[in-house]
Amino acid sequence: MPPSEEPLTLDALRLDPQQALGEIVERLPEIVFRRLRKRGALVAVSGGIDSSVAAALCVGALGAERVVALLMPEAESSDDTLDLSQVLVKHLGIESFVEDITPVLDAVGCYRRRDEAIRTVVPEYGDGWRAKLVLPSVLGSDRLPLFSVVAVSPERERRQARLSSNAYRIVVAATSFKQRTRKMLEYYHADRLDSAVVGTPNRLEYDQGFFVKCGDGAADVKPIAHLYKTQVYQLAEHLGIPEEIRSRPPTTDTYSLPQTQEEFYFSVPYRVLDLCLYALNHGVSAAAVADTVGLAEDDVERVFRDIEAKRRATSPLHEPPLLVSPVPEIGIHRATP
Repeated sequence: MPPSEEPLTLDALRLDPQQALGEIVERLPEIVFRRLRKRGALVAVSGGIDSSVAAALCVGALGAERVVALLMPEAESSDDTLDLSQVLVKHLGIESFVEDITPVLDAVGCYRRRDEAIRTVVPEYGDGWRAKLVLPSVLGSDRLPLFSVVAVSPERERRQARLSSNAYRIVVAATSFKQRTRKMLEYYHADRLDSAVVGTPNRLEYDQGFFVKCGDGAADVKPIAHLYKTQVYQLAEHLGIPEEIRSRPPTTDTYSLPQTQEEFYFSVPYRVLDLCLYALNHGVSAAAVADTVGLAEDDVERVFRDIEAKRRATSPLHEPPLLVSPVPEIGIHRATP
């Protein structure tokens, strides 16, 4: 079927928040209590919009007394991460625990291994320096998107250098200790509380593989993975999530320099990417969405190609552990859905 040429409007992502809320709140108790056989839910809260909405949904579905928030800052967390997380906890009236994961990260060499890799391209990088990874925009050029490191010295001198493939892999592998350490602690607290671990990816992150396998990609239930980022914000407003959380720009909160999700991974603003992803999913042509997102048709095509490239590159992240041969007998031990 040829792509639709009918112009796509912003209303394509307009959510009926009450209906969306009702569907999620209806399903969560069945999933948590019946399918997973847990007493409640544990949510890792970061002060961001996704974890805030996920926690609020759990409160609405299960009751505040059955929801626990876990706050896990580390030495390089944004200054407002812990403060905003505590704002949410107070707003929802839920129990919370704080686990500073810095000692664990130090022990496994997270910072050391990453810094050694950065020094292969920025030799002077050391104590007091801060850094982040960046990708060039996909707009206006068909160049191959390659990661660079941006490093800032204590004297605020800025360096930017392209990473070799080996250095890039080491930096990512080392920083992934952060997500995997958090998930380890999530399951510790979830096990002791007999709770389900709630994942917080939205549709953009889930579709585009923006998560760490066995890290933030691991969960027992992912209540907002079907919602576009734009829709998560709409639901946040309906739920009354505090304004200071709703107005916070989406951030990775992974590197020591402030870093948006756009510059690290998505390459375009989430509002643009949401509509382009919707268009691609619904067979809408680049021409039909270009005016709505404020891009040239060629740039929309570039975004389409980037979406498909990320899907191909990250598809292994969605794979469960693979068996060499099927084990059909396992089915007789499972409860009927």
